[in-house]
Formats: sequence, structure tokens, C-alpha cells
Amino acid sequence: MRKWIALILAAAAGAALAHTDESLDGVKAPHGGQLRMAGPYHFELVVSPVGEGVRERPIVVYLTDHAGKNVPAAQASGLAEISAGDIQAIATLAPGGDNRLAGVARFAMRKDMRVTLSIRMGDGKEYKASFTPLDKPAAKHAH
Repeated sequence: MRKWIALILAAAAGAALAHTDESLDGVKAPHGGQLRMAGPYHFELVVSPVGEGVRERPIVVYLTDHAGKNVPAAQASGLAEISAGDIQAIATLAPGGDNRLAGVARFAMRKDMRVTLSIRMGDGKEYKASFTPLDKPAAKHAH
């Protein structure tokens, strides 16, 4: 019995480590964005790097569970708070199809850019995740 308990605890610890920001940065995200864990979900942030300087840019967030299955976004909503140098911006995120939330904000793509998502799911629970979309290592494998 002790061996089974030890095995279960070891597996649980391994699963918890598999969802750190550092480990998720090593995963090839399905849409080329950056992945973060938020409660029982994975959020993938995709920000278009097209064009230089401060401009309106689309922000897209894909919602999945830990197994990578799409989570419907129809009843979800959220905010993306963007900090890029001295520019602060907020994008209101609304359902944009299947498992996607989308919005627009005016900011510059910078290496020091930070994005904080606050997503309210259909059940009313809110989840937060922080991203550094231009400061991540190249993905090594698919998740």
C-alpha cells in the first residue's frame, strides 16, 4: 500500500511541475503563442508582431483544458492588460469563435512587454495568467 501511495504522490508532483511557466515555454503552442496555466485551464496568448511602433494590434486567447481539448468560449469574457515600456493598454476580450477570445489594443511590441489576462469563464469563476510573449525560449516539442 505504501508503494502505491508513494507512486501516486510522485506522479502528482511530476504533473504539477509539468505546468510551470518555464515548462510551458518549452511547449510548442498550437497557434504559435505563449501558454500559461490558469486553474484547470491553459490559456494561449497570441499577439501579432506585424508592424513597428505603437499601433492597434489584435489579441487572441485560446482556451483549452490540461489535456489540450478546446474549452468553449461562448460564455467567457476577459481583459488583457498590456505593459510595453511606458505604454499601458487594455483590450476587452469577447468570444471570437469556438475556444477563442479576441480583442484589440494599441501598443508596441517590445521585448519587455508584459500581458496579464483576467478571464471570466461561463460559470462566473475568474482566472488570471501573466505572459511575456517576446521573452520566451523556442519551443522544443508538442504538448
